[in-house]
Amino acid sequence: MKNNPSTSLNPLHLAAAFASGCLLTLMVHFNGMLAHFGSALFSSWTAHGTGTVAALIYLALLYRKPKSADVAPKPKAPFWAYCGGVIGAAIVMLTSTAVNSPLALSGTLALGLGGQVIFSLAADAWGLFGLPKRRPDGRDMTAIALILTGSALIILVGRTA
Repeated sequence: MKNNPSTSLNPLHLAAAFASGCLLTLMVHFNGMLAHFGSALFSSWTAHGTGTVAALIYLALLYRKPKSADVAPKPKAPFWAYCGGVIGAAIVMLTSTAVNSPLALSGTLALGLGGQVIFSLAADAWGLFGLPKRRPDGRDMTAIALILTGSALIILVGRTA
C-alpha cells in the first residue's frame, strides 16, 4: 500500500471507483435475491464459491510463469491482509439480510456508505493497517453529516413513497 498518495485525481480512477459502486449495488441486489430464496449463509457461500471458480478459471487462462530474472522478491503481506475473505463473507450475509428488510436496497447501501466513510476516517485518524495518520477536518465531518442526513432521508422518506 502506498504511503504517499498522489495529490492529482486521475479520471480513470474516479471512473473505476464509480463503476465499483455500481457493481457493488448489483452484487448486493443479487445476493439479497439469493438470501430471499435461501438464506444469508447460502447467499455468501454461493457468491464466494462462484468467485473462487471464476478466479481459478482466470488464473488458468492468463497465468504465465514469470522469468526468475524479472521477478524481485516481494515482502510478505501482514497477517490482517488475509482477513478480506472472512470480512467479505460477513458483508454478504449482513447486506443480504438488510436488503430483505424494510431498509431495502437503497437504505442498505446508504447506511453502508456511511459506515465505510466513518470507519475509513477512523482508520486514517489512528493510522490503522499501515495507513499514514491523517486527522479528520471540518470537511470530513460535513461529509459525514451529509451522508447520514441523506441516508435518513432515503430510509425515512422513502418508506412513505
